Amino acid sequence: MAVTYKGFSTVDRYKKFRVTDFELVKRDLMNHFSIRKGEKLMQPNFGTIIWDTLFNPLDQDTKNAIIQDVKKIISYDPRIAAENVIVTEFEQGIQIQIDLLYISTDQRSTLNLQFDQQSKTTQIL
Repeated sequence: MAVTYKGFSTVDRYKKFRVTDFELVKRDLMNHFSIRKGEKLMQPNFGTIIWDTLFNPLDQDTKNAIIQDVKKIISYDPRIAAENVIVTEFEQGIQIQIDLLYISTDQRSTLNLQFDQQSKTTQIL
C-alpha cells in the first residue's frame, strides 16, 4: 500500500499551499539546503556546507566535498535516494544537479539548485 505524504508550503503562493508526495519531499529537501551547517539551534550537524564553499575556488576537492554533503543530506530522508549529483559553476555561485528517486513510487526527477553568492539564496530551476 502506497503512503501519501501531505504538507504545506508558503513558498509558491500563486499555487495551492498544499503539497503532497514527491513535491513535499523536494520542498523538505530545499528547506534543508537553505540552512547553513551549524545554524540550527541544538543541531550543529544539520544543514549544508555549500554556503561556506561559495567563495572558494571550485576545484575537484571542493566539488567532492559538496557531492558528499548533498548525498549525506539526501540520505537523511528515507523517502528518496540520490542517483547522480553534478556540481558546476554558474555566474556567481554554484549549480547542483541531483537525479532523485522517489522510492515509494519509483518516480524519478532531476532537481537543479543554484546557490548564489550575492543574494545568498537557493533556487530550484
